[in-house]
Formats: sequence, structure tokens, C-alpha cells
Amino acid sequence: MKAKKLLTPAVLVAAILLTGCAGAAFAQTETPATESTSPRTLTVSGSGKVYTAPDIAYVTVGVHTEGPDAIKAVGENNADTADVIDALKALGVAEKDIQTTNFSIFPQREYDTNGKPTGKVTYVVENSVYVTVRDLDQIGKVLNEVVKSGANSINGIQFDVADPATVQSQARQAAVNDAYTKAQELAKAAGVTLGPVQTISEYTSSTPVPMYSMRDSVAMAAPSQVPVEAGQLGITIEVNIVYQIR
Repeated sequence: MKAKKLLTPAVLVAAILLTGCAGAAFAQTETPATESTSPRTLTVSGSGKVYTAPDIAYVTVGVHTEGPDAIKAVGENNADTADVIDALKALGVAEKDIQTTNFSIFPQREYDTNGKPTGKVTYVVENSVYVTVRDLDQIGKVLNEVVKSGANSINGIQFDVADPATVQSQARQAAVNDAYTKAQELAKAAGVTLGPVQTISEYTSSTPVPMYSMRDSVAMAAPSQVPVEAGQLGITIEVNIVYQIR
């Protein structure tokens, strides 16, 4: 009877040790199984591009004035800029579509051939307005009239689409279709099948359009209307899609 009592604790200790070993062995066999269940994936990119005719244009019109007297230079610049704005309004451009983006005045010192200051100073005054033209049939006339009214600096014309949502939707669908086609081809070549989409990301861009720039151009002040072609605007959407594969 005493022997049984002495052996009982030893048996209990052995049982506990065996149980712990079994638990460790179970954990070791479970870990690889968990890792092996991570889904295999295939990543592809797709691109969709849709061309459309622009229906809106943006142009920066400026008046550049120089003179030895700052007050007179500012006065001349103010008068010419006011004439330019009046001409824009007379052509039907709304006040909300005319925005002053820059007014600056700075001295420009003269130097002789040896690089020494002559003491003469010319004051440079610039005033620029950002104009939104919603009637593209008027764009050539707008450019011609603002030059005749006193504008001598036009930094560029940018064409755009006022509401790009429809065009972007078409380009987006084309990009997804392109990605899906590539994914199917790759999956077939690799001997696997496509599963559900895991992630998808999108990038949007537009094709640069022709820009018209001018600085103190006499040709633009001619009586004939400035020829301007809007051409087409390309909207591009690119997507990256990750598919699960089986």
C-alpha cells in the first residue's frame, strides 16, 4: 500500500509531461497547415483610354507694363487690364470665370557693359487673369479681342472636359476588361484558374493637349481671328488588380 502511494505522484508527473509533449506536437503540426492555406495570387495591370472632344478651355491672359515711374507704370497697367476684363465680359464671359491670379511690381536695375549699375531703374508691372471659356467657338475671338484691348502676355491654352465622369467611367471599364483578359491568359498559360478579386487600385491621367503661348506678339493683334484647334482629349485610367488563383 505504501508503494502505491509513492508511485502515484511519479505517474502523475509523467502524465503531465506526456500531455505537454502531445500539445507541442499538435501545435507543430498545425503551424504549417495554417501557412499553407494562404491564398495564391496573380497581379495584373490594365489600361483603358477614351478620346473625347473638349468642351471647355482655360487661358491665362496678362498685361505687362514697364516704365521709369512706378506710379505711371501701375496706372497704365491698371487701365489696360480693365480694358481686357471689359472685353472679356462683352464677349459673354461670366464674372465667375474671370479670376485675378497675379499682380506684381518690381524694379529692374540697368547695368553697363562692365556690370556696374547705371542708376537707371525700370519698374515692371504685371497683372494676370485666369479665364474660363465655356464656348470653344469663341476661343479664337477671345484671344484676338484681349490682345486688341491691351493684353500682351498669354501663357497658354488648356483644353478640358467640364464633366469627365462619363468618359472616365468608359475608360475605367476598358481598363478592368484589359486587366481581366491579361489575367485569363496568364492563368491559362500557368495551368491555374482565376478566383475572386483580392484588391484593385486605380490611376487616372489625361493626354496633354496643344498649348498656345505668346509674349508681346504683334501677329496676334492682327484683325483676323486667331486660329485655334481644340482637337481631342484622351482620358486614361490604369488599374492594378490582384486575383486569387486556384
